[in-house]
Amino acid sequence: MATSKALAYLESRKNLTGSAGGLLGLVLTFTGVAGPYWPVVVAGLYGAGALIAPPERPPLPEFPTPSAQLEEVRADFGRLETYLAEVGLPASTEARLAELTDLLTALLDPGRPAELLAQDPEGVHVLSRTVRQDIPEAVDSFVRTRWWTRLAPGQEPPERHLERQLDLLKEEAERLAAGLRDAEACRQETHTRYLEDRNN
Repeated sequence: MATSKALAYLESRKNLTGSAGGLLGLVLTFTGVAGPYWPVVVAGLYGAGALIAPPERPPLPEFPTPSAQLEEVRADFGRLETYLAEVGLPASTEARLAELTDLLTALLDPGRPAELLAQDPEGVHVLSRTVRQDIPEAVDSFVRTRWWTRLAPGQEPPERHLERQLDLLKEEAERLAAGLRDAEACRQETHTRYLEDRNN
């Protein structure tokens, strides 16, 4: 611990700047300017250099890249699919859920969509929220409400809320897919213009 601190100080800005001041003191000594007080001059210039050196900046924290985050979302999506397979939803809801999960599967595919998403942190956030929060909450709320509806029949079926929630989540995922498609189309158009300009 003490050795690492000593090594860190040796590489610090304070030590490097102070050493430069100390070297200047030695130059003054050898040229005869410092005279008999050369140890005080060298030490003083070292101390002055160490004092005026800019402070050390702490290293920036390392956060996972969008690509790494996407890998985590992909793993969580696998766990979500396992959960959904065990729930047992009505047929009409199953169809809507299948459409949504198919779209999410396509977006999370390790191919080109993932490459585009890796450049879009907001898109990764939307997918993460859908997989980790929105779908589990919607399905779990339905399961809990369905149990209470059996005790008090005659109320609005909980399937309607779940179907509406799944429709809204699908619309959000479709907007994300459309944004990625537009980005790809814009990239293609930009390359076409570049080639046209180069040949003019």
